[in-house]
Amino acid sequence: MAALIRLLLSPFYRIECAGRDGVKRGSLLLASHVATVDALVVCAVLGRVKCFVHEPFAGGLFKRLALKLLGATVIPNNAGPMGTQAAADAAVACLEKGQSVCLFTRGLLRASGSVLDVERLLERNTRSPVHVLILTGPWGSAHHRGASLYWNLFLRKGRRHVVVAAGQALPAGLTRAQLQQATAAPEHEAWMRRKHGMQPLDFSILHGCRRNRFGFAFADPVRGSVKWFKALTGAIALARALRGNWGGQQRVGLLMPPSIAGALVNMAAVLGGRTVVNLNYTTGRAGMESACAQAELKSVVTSKAFLHKAKIEPPAGLEVIELEDVARSIGGGARVVALMLAMLAPLWLVRSMVGAVRRWDIDDTVAVIFSSGSTGEPKGIEVSHFNMLSNIEGAEAAIHLGAHDRILHMLPFFHTFGNLLLWLGVHVQAALVFLPNPLDAEAVGDMTEGYGATIVVATPTFMQMYMKRLAPGKFGSVRLVVAGAEKLNVHFAEAFKAHFGVCIHEGYGCTECSPVVSCNAPDIRAPGVQQAGLKPGTVGRPLPGVLTRIVDPETRNVLEPGQPGLLQVKGPNVMKGYLGKPEKTAEVLQDGWYSTGDIVKVDEDGYLLITDRLSRFSKIGGEMVPHCKIEDALHLVIEASEQVFAVTAVRDEKKGERIAVVHVKLTVAVEVLVSRLMDNGLPNIFVPKARDFIEVDALPVLGTGKMDLRAVHTIAQAALLGAGPAAPSASQGQPD
Repeated sequence: MAALIRLLLSPFYRIECAGRDGVKRGSLLLASHVATVDALVVCAVLGRVKCFVHEPFAGGLFKRLALKLLGATVIPNNAGPMGTQAAADAAVACLEKGQSVCLFTRGLLRASGSVLDVERLLERNTRSPVHVLILTGPWGSAHHRGASLYWNLFLRKGRRHVVVAAGQALPAGLTRAQLQQATAAPEHEAWMRRKHGMQPLDFSILHGCRRNRFGFAFADPVRGSVKWFKALTGAIALARALRGNWGGQQRVGLLMPPSIAGALVNMAAVLGGRTVVNLNYTTGRAGMESACAQAELKSVVTSKAFLHKAKIEPPAGLEVIELEDVARSIGGGARVVALMLAMLAPLWLVRSMVGAVRRWDIDDTVAVIFSSGSTGEPKGIEVSHFNMLSNIEGAEAAIHLGAHDRILHMLPFFHTFGNLLLWLGVHVQAALVFLPNPLDAEAVGDMTEGYGATIVVATPTFMQMYMKRLAPGKFGSVRLVVAGAEKLNVHFAEAFKAHFGVCIHEGYGCTECSPVVSCNAPDIRAPGVQQAGLKPGTVGRPLPGVLTRIVDPETRNVLEPGQPGLLQVKGPNVMKGYLGKPEKTAEVLQDGWYSTGDIVKVDEDGYLLITDRLSRFSKIGGEMVPHCKIEDALHLVIEASEQVFAVTAVRDEKKGERIAVVHVKLTVAVEVLVSRLMDNGLPNIFVPKARDFIEVDALPVLGTGKMDLRAVHTIAQAALLGAGPAAPSASQGQPD
């Protein structure tokens, strides 16, 4: 039977199994569930296994017939407690007879609800070894749930690479927490093995836009909305029109706001086989020129209207290509050619007709994203197609993204998360609603309400502004709010939910990790299942395939769970390296492990808690003093639901450094605040002096919404030491 299934699946899938030899008969297999073909794939690689499948994943007539022949049990949606209990009894009976049982979950094994109650089944399993089974690849194929006939017949290209990774045998009686820990290794193995079965982003652009050609793709305040097929046609037309300007350049500079035009130019560059370098216009001309020199750029594509409105001076020494002139050069004949290519041409022909300088490999650098440069010269982070796609698909699985979603895109393309959101929308055909100015709260509310945005991504600083200025109904269509880049205040998160009726899901990432490392997931609710994906105060669990470990910052020895230490990350999302800086790459990337610079601990459920950054400590009297801990204590004392304080440090003749607090207007006297800090048990060395509090009209914020720690340090230094603007010391650096 297994051989017959492999034969039937062979036209669609190239199946690879890792760890199969370690799985013995009579084992309990706990498998992730993403597609209707999952149970057939498991039986194809492991032989006859008793599978328990949830009804929505059972597929159509032929798949149900195949499942019946294999002896699988399909659990109806309306089974209720009695039905699931009966299925659990059947699973236990099979294990007692020495038969292998495969229990599927809805979505991710570690973060989503299961067909049966996993914990109870683990408790009842007294002798059978347990294996975690990770499937990657079926989602997005011709047999995932919801795939259309059009997709099956016309858009599938070749056999899809599917990896089944089996974890090592775990003893009977293990706990849910132990199961979650055991999931990481096979997940990582599965995702790394999938690399050479993935297609680069130009494939996603062409076939994704065709697949959902009449669906809503992009919108912005200037152009309104466009469909996916029109977006594809526009990107091909731009790529052809820019051939002469770009010539043989491998890296091309772009200076565009988040908009339809900006998205199309990025797509055109990738179709042309070129590495995209979106310039950070908030760093000023000097910062942009540094990035251009490092990337060896010869030209930059921009918009005359954008330069004028934003009062930006483009970097010197480059050919400035104005998009308005390029658009006027595209005549009727060129538009017809672009239309025909978008409609019918295979990818190799599109590449040829747009003058692609290379055929992409999955490990090629698709984008160079520059850091903010707040601690020195900006560093260029090389992100590959594999980095980007694995991060997209991991996020897609973790927070259940799909073509039904509409994402409010306010982050600039030079920002690592803004870059990810662009390609995420293209890859999964989730519509992107662009808004160049996230500070315009009224426009945020109008665009969200007008286009029915379902996902909003912003920093807590911006969200505080929206809560103050927007009526609850403006976010009525939103199902998921994702926050990152800075610490989320728990009191503010509760106030935000009370106002808008939607939870904020905090995540964590960094440019070097493409960028998402972890994220709180939506809760799972179904008949008989209630599983929390969100844990307030944490940044969630790592994405699928992403390994994390906590090490001592000095010795780099791995610490026990629950102990705070330096977070290291390893996985398919970790960058190739810093552009032209091998020595800096070697400092932070060793044996595939990237040192984030963040101090983190992991709780009993596998959630990450960020406690501080190595760069946000001060050494006072020989003791390391964490800035974030002082900020948290200050906000707790006044029960603040928004950012009121920003802690930094300035020079001190006696102790080397002393704590300084920049804050907005307070309702209590500073002396009272300091007294309360001491009464609450904060160590004396952590308590700032009343003289070191500096009031400002508003806390400084970067264009991306993060707190501008460099500006905070400059303010404190000028107020307390009488010094002008100066570069921060290592302890005051803004995280990239």
